[in-house]
Amino acid sequence: MLCVERKSIAHRVRSYRWVSAVTAMADWQRIELPGADVMLQPHWLAPAEADALLATLLSTIPWETHRIRLFGREVASPRLSCWIGDSGTGYTYSRTRFEPRPWPPALAALRPRVEAACQARFNQGRVKQARFNQARFNSVLANLYRDGNDSMGWHSDDEPELGAQPVIASLSLGAERCFRFRRRLPRGVRATPADTLRLPLPHGSLLCMAGRTQQLYRHDLPKTRVPTAARLNLTFRWVTPGHD
Repeated sequence: MLCVERKSIAHRVRSYRWVSAVTAMADWQRIELPGADVMLQPHWLAPAEADALLATLLSTIPWETHRIRLFGREVASPRLSCWIGDSGTGYTYSRTRFEPRPWPPALAALRPRVEAACQARFNQGRVKQARFNQARFNSVLANLYRDGNDSMGWHSDDEPELGAQPVIASLSLGAERCFRFRRRLPRGVRATPADTLRLPLPHGSLLCMAGRTQQLYRHDLPKTRVPTAARLNLTFRWVTPGHD
């Protein structure tokens, strides 16, 4: 398993047979996943601004426990969540339909900044293609991982309402947790450690996933036994309005 360490993210990386880790590009650092398009700004927000945003969102987002279906049973998800978006951006996840809550002022102000950051990375990178001319977001999923027992299982953000090659921006606030990518394998083929990339996401970091990332890879946020404080994650996306 590959671990990209926070203090040496662009310098000290182990190589495995299919991933060479990180390439720096101005403020963005490319995460080298074959066939995918993933880039990271480890310190997109300054610490003071990230601290203030975290405190504001913890108190203003109407947190709830979403009910999801796993292996045919309806269970409580192991985290607190809130689906937020424009009118008409209802979203189906794990066979459950979520209707959007209104944008809190802090998130409404943050949205154009995240769009501008993603647009800038497309303009400067090798992915300067027509379908990325507009990095727009009309919704955001807020997840609150209260401690190391809260988690997110393996999945891809490949629901039809997101489109074939969605652009998804993920902002992390609070405690640093390890985010993992795993190559999607044919049914019956067991994953090996070399099929997984482990990426710590620090406070104030912005991760952008685009292109074929969701088609080729799954991602998760595993539990940890290490005592840890709360982590708040915001995944901005574009949902086709009125999609059934």
